[in-house]
Amino acid sequence: MFAAVEPYCELCFITPMAAVAGAVAETILDSMLGVAPLDRAYVNDGGDIAIHLNENQSYKIGMVERPDRPSLFGSLGISAADPVRGIATSGRRGRSFSLGIADAVTVLADSAATADAAATVIANAVNLPDHSGITRVPAREISPDSDLGDLLVTRGVELLSDSEIAAALDSGVRVAETLRAQGLIHSSALCLQGHSRVVSPLLTHTFIALSQRSLLHA
Repeated sequence: MFAAVEPYCELCFITPMAAVAGAVAETILDSMLGVAPLDRAYVNDGGDIAIHLNENQSYKIGMVERPDRPSLFGSLGISAADPVRGIATSGRRGRSFSLGIADAVTVLADSAATADAAATVIANAVNLPDHSGITRVPAREISPDSDLGDLLVTRGVELLSDSEIAAALDSGVRVAETLRAQGLIHSSALCLQGHSRVVSPLLTHTFIALSQRSLLHA
């Protein structure tokens, strides 16, 4: 968990708990592989997924834009030849608190813990900090033992204009592009109020084929 969040420690607020679900998925998958010769396996810890693929094996992964109302808006294929072994989704619609306003940010990375930490950071960056239509409260008021303490977490977002959605997604895309350039992630998809952005050609063809929503490709 610490190794997954360490690259971000000097850039933004983050704690090892940002990678906990992905790390647990990895640990369980390692235990499974330690007792059985599996050709293909995955562990899904609430949407944060650790993957194992032997040669010639693959998975097809479904994508959702709102974890609280799951419905597929796209999919992608991962084969043994791909470097991706972890997938994670973060955002204000999930089970964890978010500092941003993204409905969902899905990240593909080398490991589940790495993807988990990056999805948290990117989802926090999808934001309109001074918007009056966004309700935020200290995390401690909702969960007294939250590791976020008095940081303001998002509890509600009014219907935004297209330009506001674009501005918020732009902020997240800039962070996602930086992380991809640094080799911390391979791909990401950012969703907000029916609009999506994709960072990385790996996802582009799939989303064009399966999504009818607004997509811009970075």
